[in-house]
Amino acid sequence: MKEMTPENATFLLHGVYLPALKNESQLTKKVIEAVPAHKADYRPDPVSKTAMELVRHIAAADVRFADTVINGKFETGAVVPADLKTPAEIAAWYEKTYAEKLNALTKLTGEQLTKMVDFRGMFQRPAVMFLMIGAHHTIHHRGQLSSYLRCMGAKVPSIYGESYDAEQARKAAQA
Repeated sequence: MKEMTPENATFLLHGVYLPALKNESQLTKKVIEAVPAHKADYRPDPVSKTAMELVRHIAAADVRFADTVINGKFETGAVVPADLKTPAEIAAWYEKTYAEKLNALTKLTGEQLTKMVDFRGMFQRPAVMFLMIGAHHTIHHRGQLSSYLRCMGAKVPSIYGESYDAEQARKAAQA
């Protein structure tokens, strides 16, 4: 495998990752917003995270993976302010904070993007690669959370195509 060059990393960031992450973050925000606050303690099984735990985890992790690239090191710890109590509050915080992180990423040099970052002693990758690792992590947990929605009596938003609920709303609006 060839070593990633600063030019490769810059292309990946600007040509591939940032456009995809901007889109993914809007989808993530829609799913978080769809969680009814009065049912945020829902969990399908005692070993599962609650919907609110997933909301917090998703929002925190997206920001954390962006910070990994920006700061050149992976750090754990909660980043969602504790005073945010509802999915809607967290969605608003997430949208603003993640947009700021995406903007900060645009200012990084190719050398910063290729800095090797350790992930919990398990592997090392060029910093820019943590954006896709983070995206896959978010997509996984967003899928979990979206599967909770109907069980909670909520509407599932369109993610990668029209959802059943969005289709029904569209048909009702056309009638």
